[in-house]
Order: sequence, then structure tokens, then C-alpha cells
Amino acid sequence: MPKLEILNVSGQKVSEIELNDNVFGIEPNIPVMHEVVKNYLANQRQGTQSAKTRAEVTGGGRKPFRQKGTGNARQGSITAPNHVGGGVVFAPKPRSYRYTLPKKVRRLALRSAFSAKVMDNEMIVLDELTLAAPKTKEMVSILNNIKVAGKKVLIVTEGVEKNVVSATNNIDGVKTTFVGEINVYDILNHDYFVVTKEAVKKFEEVYA
Repeated sequence: MPKLEILNVSGQKVSEIELNDNVFGIEPNIPVMHEVVKNYLANQRQGTQSAKTRAEVTGGGRKPFRQKGTGNARQGSITAPNHVGGGVVFAPKPRSYRYTLPKKVRRLALRSAFSAKVMDNEMIVLDELTLAAPKTKEMVSILNNIKVAGKKVLIVTEGVEKNVVSATNNIDGVKTTFVGEINVYDILNHDYFVVTKEAVKKFEEVYA
């Protein structure tokens, strides 16, 4: 089983934690992670793009010039795609890009992402993370203490910590989430994965 140090908010080691091999010690499946990230990004698309086809462009009720004798190629309407201001060939229309992946695939991708962070020494476990007030200065101090200041950091707590969320909103590159909202894209898109001890237990309970 992989072992990690548990730090307090001052950056001092307070104990160690043995991580579950089935969650944090598997061989990362890169193709599965790629598929899940692609799915996540597709589901974020709004799909509101739109353009007019030649049938929807205003005008074009008569022939722009006579068929023969002008020396030009024959034209039937100024709404044709080859005219400036004409319609668009295969015009994009509003659509949904959303699709789903099997639950087993999503779970494998998450466990692969967890394991990749452990293998790369980019996972930091805190004994707890709570703030009495939503002060950015305090959160910056904590990030400095655990030596991740200036990096892209994903902070994960067991539940929603409103003060922690508010304190990190103004810190560039730092994102806060909780166990129920974790996703593979966020884990891989950040340099460091900072997670509380209780959140680790929850992950092991759900994904083991």
C-alpha cells in the first residue's frame, strides 16, 4: 500500500496514512482517462452555434442576371454559398454534444487519476482544512506552508466548506471542490492534488 504523510495547515507532518491499493495504487489507464476527459469537455459545450443555410438567407427571389450572353457563370440566386452574404454550406445548428460513459469506465478513470497523482508525488493529504472566516490571506499562507503556492492546485474537502471556497476564489490557479463533485479533468489539469484526510477515507469508501 502506498503511504503518504499527513500535514497540518502549518505544513508540519502529524502522521502517516496508508492508501488503499485499489483506489490510489493501480496502474493508470491512460486511454480511459483520455476518454473520460474528452467526455467531460464535450458535456461542457453549450452547442448554441448557428448559421443560415441558403434557404434561410433573406433575398434571392430573382435571378441576379440573365442566363446567357454575359460571359459569367450561370447563377440562379444571390443566396447561394458562393455569393458574398449568401448562405453557409452545411450550416451548424444548435445541438447537444452531451453523451454518457459507463459507470465502470468513469470509476476506473478516477482511480487512475488518483494513482497517477500519487505516483508523481503530486498528492498532498491534510489532517483538516477549515477556516473561521473566508480570508484569502489565510489560504495563501496555508498554500505557502505546504509548498504549493504559485502552482495550479485542486483542493478537495469531504463536504462543501464555504469559507475555504470563498478564500480561494481570488487565488489564481487554485480551485476548490468536494468529494461528490470531483472529476478526472480537474485532477489532471492541476499540478497538485490537495485533499483532506476525511476526503481520502470517503474516496476509499466509494471507489474501493
